[in-house]
Amino acid sequence: MPQKNNLHIIIAEDDFDDADVICETFNQNPNFGKVSLVANGEELLNYLKNASNESPDVILTDINMPIVDGIEALQQILNNSDLKNIPCFVYSTSINPSYKEKCDDLGVKAYLIKPYSFEAFAEIPKTILSIIQA
Repeated sequence: MPQKNNLHIIIAEDDFDDADVICETFNQNPNFGKVSLVANGEELLNYLKNASNESPDVILTDINMPIVDGIEALQQILNNSDLKNIPCFVYSTSINPSYKEKCDDLGVKAYLIKPYSFEAFAEIPKTILSIIQA
């Protein structure tokens, strides 16, 4: 598969500081041309259902969020024939095996653990790119 570039990623993240860091990380990666941010799973679903919004190439969601959590949102996304082909990724501070198992069962491409350093955040776009190009 040729190198993908100018990708549009939508990120669901309720923590302001994490959202700031992860968005900056994707904005600095030349393969991502557009980064959209929502604060929870409900906003993610509303964004995806709104026909006036550009459809993303990739979805990255946190798990523990208010209103609709990441797993609930992914269940709706991956069971929707119009959305299920968008590669979905989870990143979380939780290493709860039941979360990872649910994500695997849903067809999530990867379950990434949130890093604790700014430098390690830069690996997330690289990991996502390597998986979607495989």
